[in-house]
Amino acid sequence: MEEKINNQLNTRGYALIPSLLTKEACGEMISLYENKGLFRKRVVMERHRFGKGEYQYFNYPLPGLITNIREKYYAALVPLANMWMKALKISIEYPASHEEFIEECHTAGQKLATPLLLRYHQDDFNCLHQDLYGKVFFPLQLVICLNQPGKDFTGGEFVLTEQKYMSQSSCEVITPQLGDAIIFATQYRPVMGAKGYYRAHMKHGVSRVRSGERNTLGIIFHDAEV
Repeated sequence: MEEKINNQLNTRGYALIPSLLTKEACGEMISLYENKGLFRKRVVMERHRFGKGEYQYFNYPLPGLITNIREKYYAALVPLANMWMKALKISIEYPASHEEFIEECHTAGQKLATPLLLRYHQDDFNCLHQDLYGKVFFPLQLVICLNQPGKDFTGGEFVLTEQKYMSQSSCEVITPQLGDAIIFATQYRPVMGAKGYYRAHMKHGVSRVRSGERNTLGIIFHDAEV
């Protein structure tokens, strides 16, 4: 991973990657939403008090583009993930390849695919949360914006909160453009304190969409419990 992105992840808990997907690739990904055979589960957020809107989890086998992103960015992020675990004195060392990591997930009973497509319309939103689906999880994940803000939708900003030790929560509001990706901490990141590193807990969500339709692709590197 580029030094600039690593620095942003270390200091802010997130980093922006411009134009990870082309406009055409984003359109193709949005079109998959209506292909019910690709998905294992549809969630209407309002029913669970998760927010308002809906999303669908892909089933295995995943579309090739998603598999490629998962494998490429896991390999790029795993050195940083292992540095985080070492800094926090957590006895976890993530394997070099995503294939090996998924084997660890499956051994732990986590065999369900987690990449997902999310769809929001006017007045939809996503409450602050963490994407943890079992005991085994990767400390970083990414989300890709599939529409152009200001043109296809308004509002719907990506919101990231961080709780540091003995401090009130801070908040970042990010507006990625079409095809941009945000890499961010899944649950916590290391922050240096007076007595060494500690866990700064993070949550993410989406602010209210004021108009239009907002679609995103979520890439979670670990699998979910059956």
